[in-house]
Amino acid sequence: MQLYNVLPLFRRFSKARILLSAAISSFFAGRPADVWGRPRAMALGAVIFAIGAALQAGAVNLGMFAAGRVIEGIGYGLYFGTQTVYICEIAPARVRGPLASGPQLMITLALVVGYFVSYASVNLPGSLSWRLPFAITATFAVGYVMVNLFFLPESPRWLFVHGRKAEADRVWDKLGVKREDRESEAAEVDNHGAGILSEAMPGESQNATQSIRDGEKKHATFRDLWSPDVRRRTVLSVFLMGFLQLCGIDAYAPLLFQQAGLESQQASFLASGVSAIVIVASSIPATVFADKWGRRTSTLLGGVGLTATMVLIGSLYAGHAVHPSQGAARWVVIVTIYIYCVVQATTWGISIKVWAPEIQPQRGSIDTRARATSLAYGFNWVCNFFVALISPILLDKSSSAAYFLFGGSTALATVVSFLYMVETKGKSLDEIERAFKKQTLAGPKAARLM
Repeated sequence: MQLYNVLPLFRRFSKARILLSAAISSFFAGRPADVWGRPRAMALGAVIFAIGAALQAGAVNLGMFAAGRVIEGIGYGLYFGTQTVYICEIAPARVRGPLASGPQLMITLALVVGYFVSYASVNLPGSLSWRLPFAITATFAVGYVMVNLFFLPESPRWLFVHGRKAEADRVWDKLGVKREDRESEAAEVDNHGAGILSEAMPGESQNATQSIRDGEKKHATFRDLWSPDVRRRTVLSVFLMGFLQLCGIDAYAPLLFQQAGLESQQASFLASGVSAIVIVASSIPATVFADKWGRRTSTLLGGVGLTATMVLIGSLYAGHAVHPSQGAARWVVIVTIYIYCVVQATTWGISIKVWAPEIQPQRGSIDTRARATSLAYGFNWVCNFFVALISPILLDKSSSAAYFLFGGSTALATVVSFLYMVETKGKSLDEIERAFKKQTLAGPKAARLM
């Protein structure tokens, strides 16, 4: 079967299909994470992902390949956002930034590995050249399932709000978390529980007390995300996770390099291979120093840098300064694309993905973190799908319009971050909760923990 002898439109939808299916499943990923626990929910998503990858590896026609693509996306959406929720809940405040940014670093490493595996297999005989990468992907997914089911402990915060305090303490011991750190985490849940009791009607107070004491868990619904003390954080998380994808078109780097005048093979190598290595190299210090730089600072500086790169490239094309066969402007475009990739990977790619789940509250017997994060990641995938569809069209119609569009989107998100983003580096989840309460009472400037 010649899967690659297909129309460009089909290839575009093949790329977008996994994004859309991931978006849909991500909207519902919070439910299994709340009901079954974080590791088991991640294992479920990885099982589905492995099935999708296996179907693609064994595809005998385009329909089977497309079905595998959709199934793979469903699994991806189920487990990916829950990873960061889990890490935020098991990590002490002093190291939450580097640990929670770990998945982003692993993504960049996977891009490098994926590129060189595909490069090495391209000359294999027959269909094995394209089947092998999918088979390897399925194998890694099965390994991920095993790790989640047999090696990862449950989130102690999830255990605590389910009334399983003794188990939570054992997990804290296993993780080596200091007593003062775990007491801070437990105090947060107790404080939110006390808040719920104070808001209860006199006739409901006794039932609420017994519910919290017995660990009776009410699983968060989408309605809970819009309650007065939660909705600001829900909106901010969804907005910033969406605009994380609307800040640029790096996924189409090969097309951008070709537009600047490079030949197809050369553009593919520079975009897929060299850029992946550059991104990994820059992501390592960004991950290590995530708590030194801070989420708010990284987001604001990154926003300025991303906006500047998009506007610069757009201006060069709008001024007809870029000539594919000659001139220095095309090399300015190529270097600027690399700068954009590095800035995105070291700032927004880490800071926003860590910030979105860690600001979510745990309201006594109701835990909205997993549900809110799944909603934010779902919107992220929707925006990714949108970018995947419109970017080739925009680039075909105008060489500059796409850059100005995404530059404007980045500028808007940067302004919103300046006004409303709370600095969370080194803060316990309880301190973050208090900061947002101050912000609600005194306006956006009150909670900037600089």
